[in-house]
Amino acid sequence: MIPVKGFAGQKVAVLGLGRSGLASARALRAGGAEPVCWDDNREAREAAEGEGFACTDLRWQGAFEGISALIVSPGIPHLYPEPNPVVAAAQETGVPVDNDIGLFFRSFAGAEWNRLDTPPRVVAVTGSNGKSTTAALIDHILTEAGRPSQLAGNIGRGVLDIEPGGDGSVVVLELSSYQTDLARALTPDVAVFTNLSPDHLDRHGGMGGYFAAKRRLFAEGGPDRAVIGVDEAEGAFLAGQMSEGPADDRVIRVSVARKLTGPGWQIFARKGYLSEYRKGRQAASIDLRQIKGLPGSHNHQNACSAYAACRALGLAPKVIEAALHSYPGLPHRSQIIAEAGGVTYVNDSKATNVDAAVKALSAFKRIRWICGGLEKEGGLSALNGAAGEVVKAYVIGREAAGFAMQLQAEAEVCTTMAAAVEKAMADAQEGETVLLAPAAASFDQYDNFEQRGEDFVAEVRRRL
Repeated sequence: MIPVKGFAGQKVAVLGLGRSGLASARALRAGGAEPVCWDDNREAREAAEGEGFACTDLRWQGAFEGISALIVSPGIPHLYPEPNPVVAAAQETGVPVDNDIGLFFRSFAGAEWNRLDTPPRVVAVTGSNGKSTTAALIDHILTEAGRPSQLAGNIGRGVLDIEPGGDGSVVVLELSSYQTDLARALTPDVAVFTNLSPDHLDRHGGMGGYFAAKRRLFAEGGPDRAVIGVDEAEGAFLAGQMSEGPADDRVIRVSVARKLTGPGWQIFARKGYLSEYRKGRQAASIDLRQIKGLPGSHNHQNACSAYAACRALGLAPKVIEAALHSYPGLPHRSQIIAEAGGVTYVNDSKATNVDAAVKALSAFKRIRWICGGLEKEGGLSALNGAAGEVVKAYVIGREAAGFAMQLQAEAEVCTTMAAAVEKAMADAQEGETVLLAPAAASFDQYDNFEQRGEDFVAEVRRRL
């Protein structure tokens, strides 16, 4: 646990008592603060009270008297589409609002670091797609290289649940826009921006607000090194904002769309090969095509970003290359779950938006595509340009008929996962891939994308 610093002897309100909220309360208490907790869910309050935390309804008038700060869980809106009433009350009374990420960055470093040969480092990864895989891949490479590493944030453990940093250790954080938008402290040593595509627009008031939330990871403290995907205009702009000149190698530009040139530090993938250029000269090359855990150009982008972050931490190219080959992949992210009768079955339930689904579709040939769910803003038109390898789509979700009508590929309305898997497996021929890449949120039928992916895996394995 990372005890929270700066609030000893003070009352700190905690709103939301899920994983991050309870972890924040524990870490605040460990640092000498007095947490005052609230969650609208009675069972969540009872769980907190079972750990000895006081629960007070923060919606009451005067609830913020004597409160030094409000710590908010990431799922609770603080601005758009409208502030949660408790957050609004805190802002009205001048109480600072923060989250567990802000608490982590203000509390992680300690005086004992002066005695360490190599102080701990923090790598923070954000972006629309690929951040989970990129963060997990960085952690895997570091572990394989013998560097102590902890994976936390949106993946792995909660940021305040990890162990204090040791000599030469690294903390790898996956951070969503919900987390970067509110944190009052953001000071990683290495910050990674994978890419940007429309997502969570209602929460951020549009694309400008969404990009601004991501950009805060680079603007609030300024990382020592910034790894930035430049295939979108926003990434190119961010790289330009961070750089002091063409040869500034504090910015590592990443691309899977083109060869990057110039005197700076560039890492790009073309035709399945990763290339590193520095000061105009090639420093390394890796064949990514045979790495089973990283199929498709979107995973090649993840590999480039992870490679760049590990190079910024001082790892050698050959060490990184060896670790890439042993990477097993993450559940629900281009996860090959079975191969039978010449048919490959792939679970990419994490493809919760159109851009992620487009990238999943580009990674495989002759696809029986299971898609559908709670459609997000922006429509589905981008899918049609990427559906050339789709033999047939099998559409799930409560609005499956409307979803199917927007697809140019042949589509069958199945509604349920069981029906979609049954029909796709019955139709699949040797050499084809049955791919779950929903291009939509899961909340119309499932609690989360993990549950949706697990349902797909269970249905496939039951029939095999």
